[in-house]
Amino acid sequence: MSYTIAITGKGGVGKTTVAALTVLRLIASGRRPVLAVDADPNSCLDVALGVRVEHTVGGVREEARLIASEGNATGLAKQELLQVKIARSLIETADFDLIAMGRPEGPGCYCFANHTLRATLGQLADDYPFVVIDNEAGLENLSRRIVRELDLMMIVSDPSKQGMETVRRLFALAREMELKARQIVLVINRLRQEALPAGIEQLQAQTGATLVCPLPDDDQLVRLSEAGGSLQSLPTANRVVTCIDRLLLEAGVPTVNRTILPAPLQK
Repeated sequence: MSYTIAITGKGGVGKTTVAALTVLRLIASGRRPVLAVDADPNSCLDVALGVRVEHTVGGVREEARLIASEGNATGLAKQELLQVKIARSLIETADFDLIAMGRPEGPGCYCFANHTLRATLGQLADDYPFVVIDNEAGLENLSRRIVRELDLMMIVSDPSKQGMETVRRLFALAREMELKARQIVLVINRLRQEALPAGIEQLQAQTGATLVCPLPDDDQLVRLSEAGGSLQSLPTANRVVTCIDRLLLEAGVPTVNRTILPAPLQK
């Protein structure tokens, strides 16, 4: 069974950067292959990982709607066709594969397509010891149960008061939706000083987070992101890279595949 890591938070806090570095540092430590899932329609996880997405699952959703509306295939044939097309949208590399959810096109009901996407992702995930999901802002994707279970949820925030409040609201929403995760880590991104923001201890207690991971505001990372470069070129000694390494170590992310049973979020 895969060890699944989901990265979430409000928009603009650096979720994609955290997701990409998590994928790359898992690989660097021998935890591979990794399935990277870009579940944010506005994200660019492919660029951060140094690859290029040509086809997204969102386009497959539209095709499923057309197939269903035209009545040109049986239920089994439609499902098999979708699975083949989704598999073709998978970007494969030596150490990780990437699938992008993309943006659905056109009106209509996507119930059949969503069911097939969940089933297909479930089948894909079984082939990888580690899965990293870069979510859109909020918890909508996770609420659709696009994966069966979470081992580690990283909630990313900036150090602002508004950012801290967003984390609190996201956790409350996750609890209402009965999302299951064995462990929660708070990632405070773009810190310009060593001290963590005020109220972080209280927030950690409220969410039941086992760790708070500060990530410094790093000029090298900013320049690379602004240039649209791959994060693969960041040196191992980079401050943010070493923080991600420490996060994975202190969170107890396994070095080999093992069966993990999810626990409900703490109340």
